[in-house]
Amino acid sequence: MPFTLVIHGGAGNITPEILNKNQGQQPASSLKEALDTEYDVLQNGLNIEQEQQYTKSLKEALNAGYDILRDGGAALDAVVMAISVLEDNPLFNAGRGAVFTKKGLNEMDAALMDGRNLMAGAIAGVRNIKNPIKLAREVMLHSGHVFLSGEGAAEFALNQGIEMAPDEYFFNRARYEQWLQIRDSDFYQLDHKDDNLKGPMPNTDYKFGTVGAVACDVNGNIAAGTSTGGMTNKRFGRIGDSPVIGAGTYANNKTCGISCTGHGEYFLRAVVAYDVSCLMEYKGLSLQEACAIVVKDKLVKMGGEGGLIAVDAKGNFDFCFNSAGMYRGMRNSEGKEIVAFYKN
Repeated sequence: MPFTLVIHGGAGNITPEILNKNQGQQPASSLKEALDTEYDVLQNGLNIEQEQQYTKSLKEALNAGYDILRDGGAALDAVVMAISVLEDNPLFNAGRGAVFTKKGLNEMDAALMDGRNLMAGAIAGVRNIKNPIKLAREVMLHSGHVFLSGEGAAEFALNQGIEMAPDEYFFNRARYEQWLQIRDSDFYQLDHKDDNLKGPMPNTDYKFGTVGAVACDVNGNIAAGTSTGGMTNKRFGRIGDSPVIGAGTYANNKTCGISCTGHGEYFLRAVVAYDVSCLMEYKGLSLQEACAIVVKDKLVKMGGEGGLIAVDAKGNFDFCFNSAGMYRGMRNSEGKEIVAFYKN
C-alpha cells in the first residue's frame, strides 16, 4: 500500500505579490501609532531568509513523520511526531510558539483522531504542556473521554506523566510585544502582529497559525491531528475549530483524514472536516472534489477563509485553501515531496 504524510503550518494572506495589493493602504485603527509596523510583512512578503526558515522547518516535520511511515509505523504515530516537531518550533502558533491571550497567558488546543476505529482525543485551554498533541493522544487512549479542558486536562496530564514546561519556555519576545500592543483594546489577532486586527472593524488580510498533519500508512489506516495557540488577545476562554472533532479535525478509514486551518468560527459552523468526509461517503465524491466543494464554495459563501490538508486510504492527498497561501508540505512512498507557501 502507498503511504503519505501531509502537513500544514497555517493559511492566509501569504503571497509574494502582496506589495501591489496593499500599496498605500493604511490601518483603519485608533491604534495606528502603536501598530506602525502592522503592514510590514504583508506589504513586503516573506524575505529570502524567512522562506528558508519556513522551508527548513516544514521539511524537518515532514521527515520526522515520514520516517515512521517508511519503517512500517502507524499513521497515528507519524501524525503525532510531525505535529510535535512543529509545536517545538516558535515559528508556528502552536506549542512553544503559542500566542498570548487577553490575560497574557499561553493557552493551547489540540485534537487527534484515528481513522481505524474513530477514536479521538482533544484538549482545550491547556497551559504549560510542552506538546499538546501528545496530551490529546493520552486523552484518546487512556481517559475514557474524548474532550478535556482547562484544569481538568492539566490534572490528567500530570497523572499521565506528560512533559510540562515552565512559562519561560513559551515566552517569545515577538509574541509578547504583539500582545502588549493590543492588550488594552477589544481587538484580537489571528497569529502575527502583521495580521490585521479583528474585532470592531472589518479586516481581510491575515494569517492563521494553526499546525496540523494527516497520514495514511502502509496498512491503509488514516490519522489526523491539529494543534494551535489560538488568537492573540482572545477572551472569555474562546475555543476555535482545531480541537473540535468534525470541525477542524477528522479521520475515517472509509473516507479521509482532515486537518483545518482558518478563522475557526466559520469552520465550526460549517463542520468542515466532517462535511468533506460525508461528501465522500454518501455522495461518492473523490477527495479533491469533496474538499473543493466545502472550502472553495461552501466556506466562501459564508465568508470564511482558510484551508485544509487531506489524505485518503489510497494515499491520495490534497491541499485545498481559499486564501492566498498556506504553509504546507507532503511526502509519499512514490518519492514525491512538496514544500510550498503560495497558491502557485
